Amino acid sequence: MENEVDFYLTKNDESQKLKKQPEVVVFGNSYNGYPTIKVNAAETFQTIDGFGFSLTGGSAELINQLTASKKGELLQKLFGKGENAISINYLRISIGASDLDSSTFSYNDLPEGQTDEDLSEFSLEPDLDDLIPLLKEILEINPKIKIMGTPWSPPVWMKDNNSTIGGSLLPKYYSVYADYLVKYIKEMNKLGIDIEAITPQNEPLHAKNNPSMLMLASEQADFIKNHLGPAFREANLDTKIIIYDHNADKPEYPLALLNDAGARQYIAGSAFHLYAGDISALSTVHAAYPDKDVYFTEQYTSSTGEFGGDLNWHLRNVIIGSMRNWSKTAFEWNLANNTSFGPHTEGGCTTCKGAITIKGSTSYEENVGFYIIGHVSKFVPAGSVRIGSNITGNLQNVAFKTPDGKKVLIVLNGGQNFEMFNIDYNGKWITASLDSGSVATFVW
Repeated sequence: MENEVDFYLTKNDESQKLKKQPEVVVFGNSYNGYPTIKVNAAETFQTIDGFGFSLTGGSAELINQLTASKKGELLQKLFGKGENAISINYLRISIGASDLDSSTFSYNDLPEGQTDEDLSEFSLEPDLDDLIPLLKEILEINPKIKIMGTPWSPPVWMKDNNSTIGGSLLPKYYSVYADYLVKYIKEMNKLGIDIEAITPQNEPLHAKNNPSMLMLASEQADFIKNHLGPAFREANLDTKIIIYDHNADKPEYPLALLNDAGARQYIAGSAFHLYAGDISALSTVHAAYPDKDVYFTEQYTSSTGEFGGDLNWHLRNVIIGSMRNWSKTAFEWNLANNTSFGPHTEGGCTTCKGAITIKGSTSYEENVGFYIIGHVSKFVPAGSVRIGSNITGNLQNVAFKTPDGKKVLIVLNGGQNFEMFNIDYNGKWITASLDSGSVATFVW
């Protein structure tokens, strides 16, 4: 029926997890005095690119260790359609190793003291065993999935400290590194993997991870304006260049690049994490340059976290918060880990909890990240548009209109008490309820 609403629920006590509710909810007009969320499809905001996770090298390694049938089941659950699937439609991958690979590597590692300015030794070989074959399997399930690439470090011979940890890109290698990134995109494309967007450096102000690199705003502006942008243009690449890719406490970093007209011409938008700062920083940057997009690209759930607390914080900030502050994406961090929160590099994250825990070759379990993303990815495909909805009291929410005309409303009860409330659409409404800390997705 046209007026019927589907209702999916996750409770913070884990008694229901992304569970479709059996009762039929129908729009009507019997009056009550409960708070009302009014959904307004005439008020439109950003178009959505997608929701998902970082598919780290370690995640790929573990997923590939599952038996063929178990792996197929998991990939359908993550990337397929159907009642049990969450239909992830965007992945972030590392260009070279991230800290959640088993070891550090780039695509141009050389014996100490050697250089390779023509990149004749460039090879995707380190990712040919796990990441790339898995991406091909995922693309068979969802050929339209978008992929963002992000380097944690260039080859160490391009850096001033000759180390995977910290240091800076030597100016004499700016053009070579731009060519390295062009070559990466072209080589992935030859394998049938299209890179939708890249960021020049993961967390450019955090130089203590392994791998990592410091890249100040002035350096990133120079790199894009004089090297990466022209190299992309010369190679006729339509891959987007997205800047910053770090915490919301330093909006001055992306703004410095966007204030530089030479760099700005090549920039599609700015990417953010939320390990520091406030999600409203995305709106600060959007307001300054409304023609440039904003993206939310990383937040991890911790091995020490608790389901209900993580569900509440991430729904409020990563999903509802980023969307209400103009983001086109929302990504959680790693897709999968083992029971000891590995693999990771020496010095890499030891407490990052994947959406999935892989338990040997025949078993896995879904963690809170699966449900954080699932509450939106399952219902809001790429090309959906955020539409108007008001926040009332503790009922945090965000609404969308999908390409096929469905309306989707995600509501979090962020308060301490059970709440009754109305959802008003075109002058008719339904009455719903949510326990404290619970989240619901309504679809009609």
